[in-house]
Amino acid sequence: MERPLKIALVSAYDYAFRGGANEHIRNLAAQFEGWGHTVKVIAPCSKPEGITKTNFIPMGKPVPVPAAGSIARISLSVWLRPRIQKLLRDEAFDIVHLHEPFSGFVTLYMAGHSETVNIATFHSYRGTRLYGIGANKLAMPLFRRLHGLIAVSKPAHNFISSHFPGDYRIIPNGIDVDAFAKDVEPFENLQDGMINLLFVGRLEKRKGLKYMLRAYSRLKWDWPNLRLVVVGPGKPDQDSYSILSERNLQDVMFVGGVSEEDKARYYRSADIYCSPATGRESFGIVLLEAMAAGKPIVATSIEGYSTVVTEGQEGLLVPPKDDEALADAISTLLKNPELREKMAANGRKTVDEYRWERVAGRVMDFYRLHLDDATTRAQIDSGVER
Repeated sequence: MERPLKIALVSAYDYAFRGGANEHIRNLAAQFEGWGHTVKVIAPCSKPEGITKTNFIPMGKPVPVPAAGSIARISLSVWLRPRIQKLLRDEAFDIVHLHEPFSGFVTLYMAGHSETVNIATFHSYRGTRLYGIGANKLAMPLFRRLHGLIAVSKPAHNFISSHFPGDYRIIPNGIDVDAFAKDVEPFENLQDGMINLLFVGRLEKRKGLKYMLRAYSRLKWDWPNLRLVVVGPGKPDQDSYSILSERNLQDVMFVGGVSEEDKARYYRSADIYCSPATGRESFGIVLLEAMAAGKPIVATSIEGYSTVVTEGQEGLLVPPKDDEALADAISTLLKNPELREKMAANGRKTVDEYRWERVAGRVMDFYRLHLDDATTRAQIDSGVER
């Protein structure tokens, strides 16, 4: 048996908010603790009183910063350095795993002062504009302190390696497959004989809601029993409001943000899952959730999605910002129940590779590899090996 490790999972982002990197950390922590390792999660947090996990260490107050078509809530506090130095001395971690190490002062200071094995995971497809004005050169001394490099997808790898060339391992995000695959109850009000299209995501422009609404308006005339269910926090943009009003769209439900349990029920209530994102997606968690729930997919052929869905296998891919192509693809599935069933079955097989236990196992193997390398380097440095 290999010895248990003491691991720091460090997020650049406000841990009070759900998001891809933070969900990744939560699930890695749960898997590692289940395997007997000691884990501390370190992140800025706007509402630390709302985090009940005893393994969480809040570090600084986050502020909202525009990033990649969204808002990143990160800490920019220059007063964190002594706290982080003390934390690293007191805890003596075997592994410090930094998620988006150059996106906030928590991860920057951890990278700058950690003397153990430092692993970094890069989640973003576009990252911050600071890279484009030379911030990558300023960060290069910190980058050289990273021993292991992970990207969650090929698009994320292509982006970050263009600024920080190195030997990256691609280890994808995972999902709780069973949470979406289990036989949860669909919503009774959505089981009324109508066909449900489902959209899940924050109502930001890059998620492509207005193109979904345009496609829906094209379909509604021929499919009067069609309904669009929109799940996710935020408000529609002005273009989306205009489409709803000008085209007098009926049977569009805006649900708002929901719990993970209710999100699984919305997937179960759907007939087709649609994701018309326009870009800046490094991965496709929502696509995996739909696969786990056994739903055929219509999505855009952006890089982050094309690495998850194979055209014609788990779903259909269309060009971004093309509502006519989006409507045509949905129509193809509406007309062909057998194809929907085939794609649903293919999706259930594909998503099995993204179970958290498999993803966490690959991350742990990566840790062990770099711990072994560190041990070898230490032996050479101390003159044990001649």
